Amino acid sequence: MRTTPRLIAATLATGVVLAVTSGCSTASSDTADAGSTTTGKTIKVVAAENFWGSIATQLGGTHVQVKSIIDNPNADPHDYEPTAADGRLVADAQYTIVNGIGYDAWADKLLSANPESGRTDLKVGDLVGIKPGGNPHRWYSPDNVHQVIEKITADYKKMDPADAAYFDARKATFETKTLAPYDKLIADIKAKYANTPIGASESIVTPLAEGLGLKMLTPESFLDAISEGTDPTARDKQTIDRQISRKLIKVYVYNSQNATPDVQAQVKAAEAKGIPVATVTETLTPAGASFQAWQVRQLEGIEKALGQATGR
Repeated sequence: MRTTPRLIAATLATGVVLAVTSGCSTASSDTADAGSTTTGKTIKVVAAENFWGSIATQLGGTHVQVKSIIDNPNADPHDYEPTAADGRLVADAQYTIVNGIGYDAWADKLLSANPESGRTDLKVGDLVGIKPGGNPHRWYSPDNVHQVIEKITADYKKMDPADAAYFDARKATFETKTLAPYDKLIADIKAKYANTPIGASESIVTPLAEGLGLKMLTPESFLDAISEGTDPTARDKQTIDRQISRKLIKVYVYNSQNATPDVQAQVKAAEAKGIPVATVTETLTPAGASFQAWQVRQLEGIEKALGQATGR
């Protein structure tokens, strides 16, 4: 857990509310309703975070009711304190999705406090084989995202076998049409900019850099420190200062929802050296955005920065 609060960008303070009061806010019109239902059954789904909730909503269509506990750009998933309303949501859920890997330990406590023998629980970290202590930001790994899509669809079909064809159709539409711009951007960036050295503010960028084939130069200990809310070492900061001053990195990517003084100083230094800066956020922005719209916007920003840096 973090020991210091996040410095959330002021532009994100837009008066949004948690999904426990706003309902299925991660729904998206990007995936048209596909297939046909036969039972009229609705699976009650609770996602700890809205990035997984958005995917679960689109895969389930009219056959699921999804609520995301973390559904506010100003909420810190690491330090979130669950409410009584969250407990009631979990107690009533038939299917839960939590990230795991120490990212949302509060969600594990909610599940333990509200055991239900008939409930199906998906822990993303266990699914993708990342043990506690590993990088928890799996929604930034393109491969892991597709693994989660496969698993959610399989679980829906197991819970509602009469409507398996409906869920298969939803998945096919989501993967071949809805996510097509996301997948294309990833493939294009990897093909054009593979091994380009970059710097970053925290470990949230690492799975994406790996998926894009980019070379992360920032010390892992610094990335972890900023992600975990601890103080980075002077040695790491000196290393990053040298990388920026000598332009050893082509692009700097930072999480605008966690712009600590150290990160702000690095952003300013990069800009002063003419190093393009791109941003990402930890959760969906703006509030109510779909997973794919959010990711595509960020990938386009990274692609633009890489183009500026390399002239390609």
